[in-house]
Amino acid sequence: MWLVVIAFVGLLLGDGIFVWWLVTDYRGLGAMLGDRLALSFMVDAALTLTVLCVHFARRPPGPVRWPWFLLFSLVGGLCFGLPFYWWLNKKRGEGLARPAIPT
Repeated sequence: MWLVVIAFVGLLLGDGIFVWWLVTDYRGLGAMLGDRLALSFMVDAALTLTVLCVHFARRPPGPVRWPWFLLFSLVGGLCFGLPFYWWLNKKRGEGLARPAIPT
C-alpha cells in the first residue's frame, strides 16, 4: 500500500508543479531548451528511463511487462511510474508461484 501512496504523491507533486509551470510560466520550447540546467534534468530523466526499461525488459519484476512502466513514466513521471509499476507487479504476482533464481 505504501508504494501506491508514494506513486500518487509523486504524481501530485511532480506533475502538479509541471502543470502549474506550464499554465503560468511557459515561454516556449526554445526558452526551455536554452536552459542548460533544465536540459540536463531532461536528459538525465530520459537516460534513467531508458536504463530502467531495458532492465525491466530483461528481468521483469512480475507479470506486468516493461511497456506499462514506460507508459506510466511518460504520463506521470518517474516518481509516479516506478512505484506504481512495482506495486502493480507485486499485486499481480502475489498469486503466482515464482521459481527460485539460483545465485
